[in-house]
Amino acid sequence: MGRTDTLARRWRGPRLKWPKRVALTLVPLLVVPLLTAGVSLRFNYAGDYEDGTRTRGRDAIWLGHAWVDGRRKDADLTAFAARIKGTGIKDLYVHAGPLEHDGTLPASAYPRARWLVDAVHREMPGVRVQAWLGDRLATEEPDGMRPADADTRAAVVRSTGQILDAGFDGVHFDLEPLLSDDRDYLSLLDDLGDLTRARKAPLSVAAHQIDPLPALHSVNGVVSGREKWWSQAFFAEVARRVDQIAVMSYDTWMPLESVYGGYVAQQTSLALEVTPEGTDLLMGLPFFHEDDLGHHENAETVAAAVRGARLGLGRTDRDRERFGVALYVDFAATEADWAAYRAGWN
Repeated sequence: MGRTDTLARRWRGPRLKWPKRVALTLVPLLVVPLLTAGVSLRFNYAGDYEDGTRTRGRDAIWLGHAWVDGRRKDADLTAFAARIKGTGIKDLYVHAGPLEHDGTLPASAYPRARWLVDAVHREMPGVRVQAWLGDRLATEEPDGMRPADADTRAAVVRSTGQILDAGFDGVHFDLEPLLSDDRDYLSLLDDLGDLTRARKAPLSVAAHQIDPLPALHSVNGVVSGREKWWSQAFFAEVARRVDQIAVMSYDTWMPLESVYGGYVAQQTSLALEVTPEGTDLLMGLPFFHEDDLGHHENAETVAAAVRGARLGLGRTDRDRERFGVALYVDFAATEADWAAYRAGWN
């Protein structure tokens, strides 16, 4: 399908993209603490695994739009079922949007949804199909969705009911860039939770990373006018409102595999500390290959992310059952990505 999937061009998340000029502005102010943090993260990547830090059968994967627009066929589904057999994948986040900026969702965006859901239930018993709905927020540029608008939030809730009526087992939201402490987003999650609980459907969200240094999101916001991270307190507010929260633990700017793995271990620990026992916490794995300022494919590897997640889990909450990994994204994955996931986590 490729990264330029037709209906996903306007909304390609869950990816965090930040212009080069922002990083160049931050370098002089953050270089010393970041170097110190980098050394700490490298040490964080060392050590042995704790027993039992393997899949709990609660993993997920983001799937492209081709699965609901008619391009994928029965043979593709059969091959995919064979691909994930024996893994811990339980949830499929299938791109069924994007949402319009006013919160509406045209039914024409997912014409083959019923085929997909029925086929997955038949071929992969126990696997759930969640509609992945995303949009760009008007937080950094004027064009985008505005959750502060009550009518927009109401439209998103109606669109969620519409997608559940279409047969999806649940809904997975990725709205970004989302600033930390956004009360309108929390209000939207409250309204969505009322609907999904009534429909006995899981509510899932993609989440920004947590401040790796105290209040770093605030510093970044003051200096650049943009925010990359959430505070740990805001992450907790989101996590307690949903059934699943998947951390986008890639696009981290980390230049080395060991530092990236240590960063994932740190993120895993920070998230575990504040995620309720009743909420699934998933750590994202980079099943894509690009080289840009935010993502260096030789550093952000599946093997490093899996190792980091296992180390963080073992150090923080080894017995946590509602924990897993989320694979981003099916159409960019290589055989090596799948092999590293199987070898390291399953």
